[in-house]
Amino acid sequence: MMGKKYRNLSSVYYLWIALFVIAPIILLFFQSFKDIYGNFTLDNYRNYFSSPTYLLMTANSFLTAFLITGLTLLVSYPFAYFLKSAKNKDFWLLLVTLPTWINLLLKAYAFIGLLNRNGKIASILGLASEGILFTNPAFILVASYVELPFMILPIFRSLESIPNQYIIASKDLGASSLQTFKRIILPLSMDGVIAGIQAVFIPSLSLFLITRIIGGNKIITLGTAVEEHYLVTQNWGMGSTIGIVLIALMFIVMLVLNYRNRRK
Repeated sequence: MMGKKYRNLSSVYYLWIALFVIAPIILLFFQSFKDIYGNFTLDNYRNYFSSPTYLLMTANSFLTAFLITGLTLLVSYPFAYFLKSAKNKDFWLLLVTLPTWINLLLKAYAFIGLLNRNGKIASILGLASEGILFTNPAFILVASYVELPFMILPIFRSLESIPNQYIIASKDLGASSLQTFKRIILPLSMDGVIAGIQAVFIPSLSLFLITRIIGGNKIITLGTAVEEHYLVTQNWGMGSTIGIVLIALMFIVMLVLNYRNRRK
């Protein structure tokens, strides 16, 4: 009976994946071979891979995602390390997850008030006459803040899963705190680091809402290009092509990270 119950549950799961993940990707794939009039064409892919504009946009998206991921990792690992040994662990975890309960649009608009010329951040940085809204640093800052919980939580879970006996044995054998961290804690927490990088880097490739609100029209990524083709130019075929390329790039990133993690 239990085996039959689990099979039924797994069937529902696979049906969900087929309807809401695989089917939309297939539809997007077929749409990418249509021009603005609905006729079959290969020009969308030809234009994408031959256009310096789209190639530069792709490079810019990777650079932006890399900067966002690097900044969140730089902040998240020390915080997760502190959180592992904190007394009020549940309270700190609540503070980490609380921002994810707030709508992304509300958070973006809240940062407009902080980053404009009258905002607190601009006055602290001595930029009250200009503000830093609609700039690359502002976009990287806000995107990193939004993605921060998705980097902290996997790292924290991996650090918490390290048996304390390993740390004690390392110290008993004469290792310093730095050696213990370098040889025991860091290698055993790499699964969480890789999971956090995937959770941050991959969505950062396709950001468009924060790009528009915080970056204005100065920051163009693949996500904003998809939005532009679907909502402005109405060229759904080209938008679908960029979407398929974006999905392919995401899968490549996941495969590379998982492959490197398995080798280590």
